Amino acid sequence: MDKLEAMRTYVRVVASGSFAEAGRQLGLTRSAVSKGVAELEQILAVRLLDRTTRRVSATEVGLAYYERCVDILARVDETELQVSRLHSEPRGMLKVNAPTSFGVLHLGEAVADFMARYPDLKVELTLNDRFIDPIEEGVDVTIRIAVLQDSSLIARRLAPARRLLVAAPAYFERHGTPDAPSDLAHHRCLNYGHTTTLQRWQLIHGDATSNVPINAVMCSNNGDVLRAAALAGQGIAVLPTFLVGPDVKADQLSIVLPDYVPEELGIYALYAPNRYLAMKVRAFIEFLAQTFGRRPQWDDLD
Repeated sequence: MDKLEAMRTYVRVVASGSFAEAGRQLGLTRSAVSKGVAELEQILAVRLLDRTTRRVSATEVGLAYYERCVDILARVDETELQVSRLHSEPRGMLKVNAPTSFGVLHLGEAVADFMARYPDLKVELTLNDRFIDPIEEGVDVTIRIAVLQDSSLIARRLAPARRLLVAAPAYFERHGTPDAPSDLAHHRCLNYGHTTTLQRWQLIHGDATSNVPINAVMCSNNGDVLRAAALAGQGIAVLPTFLVGPDVKADQLSIVLPDYVPEELGIYALYAPNRYLAMKVRAFIEFLAQTFGRRPQWDDLD
C-alpha cells in the first residue's frame, strides 16, 4: 500500500473508530487496513492508535497526524480534479443523505437536475429520518430539517421549513374547530415523535411562545404517515409546508389557529469542515440553495 493510500486508510479508521468499518467503506479486508496503518506507524516511528478489543482511537500524536492527513488528502483530491478538468467540473461519486419525505418529494428531482448539468457525476442518495454523522458514514452531504444545535459540522442553510397546524374539513365537521391553543388538549392530535404520552406543541403568537399540552392520539416519526391521517380526518397535525402546501392550496387541509404558528425550522446542508472542500460538494450545495431559495415554491399557498 503506497503512502497516500495508507493515509486515506488511516483517516477512515480514525473517523469510524474501527478497522472493520474502515475496510467496509474502502472495500478492503480488515487485515489490509490494519497492515496499512502499521506501515505508517513503522515509517513515522510513532504509535498512531490506541487499540482495544472493541474500538480504536487516535493517540495525541495520532490525532495531530490525522488532521494533517485530512488536509493533505483534500489538497490531493482538489488538485486531481483541477488537472482533469480545467474548471474543476464536479465528477466522481457524491454521497448524499436526507430525510425520507423531503427526499422523495423535492430532493430527488433536484438531484436529477443537478446530474443533468454534470454527466460525469455519480450520486448515491440514501433516505432516512435519523440524524447521521456524515464523517462516520462516509457521506459527503447530509440534508437535515431542524433547529440546529452546536455541531462540529459545517451547516449551510438552504431554505426555511415553515410549519402549520392543519386538519381536514371532515375533522372539523365531527369535532369542531379549536378557538384557542388550550383547546388542543381536548382535540385529537397527530404528533411527530415516538410516544403518545406527555406531549406538547410549542406555538408562537407575536413575541410570545407557549408550550401547549395536546391529546396525541397518534404518533409517527414520518411526516407522510401523519399527513395521510390528517387527510383522512383523524386529527390535527403540525406539518411542514413542503409536505402539505399543495393540500392547503387545494383546500384538502385547512390551517388551524392561524395566529399561532409552530417554530420555523431550517433546511440545512451539513458537511465535514475542510479547508479544501471538494468541487462536487460545493457545487451541489450552491445548486440546492438556488433551487429551493429563500421562499420555496411549496410556501405558495394562495
